[in-house]
Amino acid sequence: MSQSAAAAIVAAAPSRDRPPAGVVGPVAWLRANLFNSWWSTAVTLLLGYLIIRWGLSFIAWAVLNATWSVPVNELGQPDATICRTASPAGACWAVLGDKWRFILFGSFPYEQQWRPALCVLLFIGLYVVSGMRRFWRRELLLIWVAALTAIGVLMWGGVLGLDYVPQDQWGGLPITLILATFGLAFAFPLSVLVALGRRSTNLPAVKVICVLYVELIRGVPLISLLFMASVMFPLFMPVGMNPDKLLRAQIAFILFAAAYLAEVVRGGLQALPKGQYEAADALGLSYWQKTGLIILPQALRLVIPPLVNTFIGFFKDTSLVLIIGIFDLLTTGRIASSEPAWQGFANEIYLMLGVIYFVFCFAMSKYSRGLEREFSRARNR
Repeated sequence: MSQSAAAAIVAAAPSRDRPPAGVVGPVAWLRANLFNSWWSTAVTLLLGYLIIRWGLSFIAWAVLNATWSVPVNELGQPDATICRTASPAGACWAVLGDKWRFILFGSFPYEQQWRPALCVLLFIGLYVVSGMRRFWRRELLLIWVAALTAIGVLMWGGVLGLDYVPQDQWGGLPITLILATFGLAFAFPLSVLVALGRRSTNLPAVKVICVLYVELIRGVPLISLLFMASVMFPLFMPVGMNPDKLLRAQIAFILFAAAYLAEVVRGGLQALPKGQYEAADALGLSYWQKTGLIILPQALRLVIPPLVNTFIGFFKDTSLVLIIGIFDLLTTGRIASSEPAWQGFANEIYLMLGVIYFVFCFAMSKYSRGLEREFSRARNR
């Protein structure tokens, strides 16, 4: 038999390693996950019907029947009458066209709003650079210092020919990013120290202080901490020294986040087998060498999901600064929806705010899943 004939027979013969048709592919996935029983099929069809019906209604409201612009009256103000009299009723996206700058940047001077916009881009760039493992070197600290210094110069001004803008005029997305970024940047190292102190066996006084700190902070709501920071914190300052309310809120957020993160880190430390500690001691490493080079890297890998979950919750909790008079992103959205010309169109504003919050939170979640997969591959090699 010639070689060509043998090759044809081998190609025509079914491969034992190749799965039969219908076992893999989209159809097989649907059959295995959505239509594998009569009960699963019924639930799938019902949910599919509800999703399609809701989706069509949303498209009709948000696109087909929506109003994208409104005329301006004699006083130069938008006239939303066309949105209220439209039939069938749809979304009035003109409110975003009129109020998006106030929602994003608050009361920052209109002609200077390029400065907070640039700060938002710097924050996003800082997050992206920090997420790349090739930048996880000592130089990353210098990048953070340079970026945060540039953000402070842009927001405050008063130098390099920039007009000075007091913090009372800050608002919107930059405030949310400032509170979240500085809060997590300072809370995380503090949480590591508190977690190590709580597990200390040679320093009982430090352990008691760490336990009291964690239990006290976790035992009260964040709103009470913000009130205490706003009202009581200046009482502990020297005479004539009165920190602004943004700094007070930042301190409250740092203390609050550090207590919760400390428990997450402590869980990772307890999850490590005792042999890791004994192996590090056998190498003759000091306490800080053992902790920084062996224990902490492994412990933090184990608690990536709860860490990111705490980060996401903390990012959303920044909206509570409303109670002490700071205009974050959610607060500026509420103020914009309460304007008489746009009353009744809060859904469009809150939908925009929801999309912004979702983008940041989903990015954190997506990045954490990527880290988990990468560390799992490295551990399985």
